[in-house]
Order: sequence, then C-alpha cells, then structure tokens
Amino acid sequence: MTKNNKNIIYTHPTCGYCDLLKEDLISQNELFEEFDVSIDPSLWSEVEKLSGGDRITPVLVRGDGTVEIGYKGIGCNYG
Repeated sequence: MTKNNKNIIYTHPTCGYCDLLKEDLISQNELFEEFDVSIDPSLWSEVEKLSGGDRITPVLVRGDGTVEIGYKGIGCNYG
C-alpha cells in the first residue's frame, strides 16, 4: 500500500515509458514517489510481486492501492 495516499512508481532509467508516465502524472498534478530499480535492485522483488512475476517498468501503485503495469499497457521488460 502507499503512504499518505501518494502514488508510487517503480522505474528504470532506460525505460522511456517511465518518463511518459511521470510526465502524465505531473501534468495531472498527481503526487508520486519514484523508486528506481537500477539504484536499488532489491526492489525487483516488489515489482515482480506486483506484476505477477515480471521484471517490467513502469509499475504504478496508486494511492488507493490500484496497480497499473506499464504505460497505457506497454512497458520495458528486464526479464
């Protein structure tokens, strides 16, 4: 779950879809906290848990707990 009803995004710096998602959230004035899996590879286990076993970015966990995989259904796979 998220803290303070803020969105959480799991990202990777080589994933252009992560940038697009962040731009959308910023344009919609939605707060988010970003977790870069390249900086902390231990986060992959959380990504895999949320995505059903895939190493994919972006993964967005909305403040209400809803999980969205990819940007509009498309993401970068690091499997």
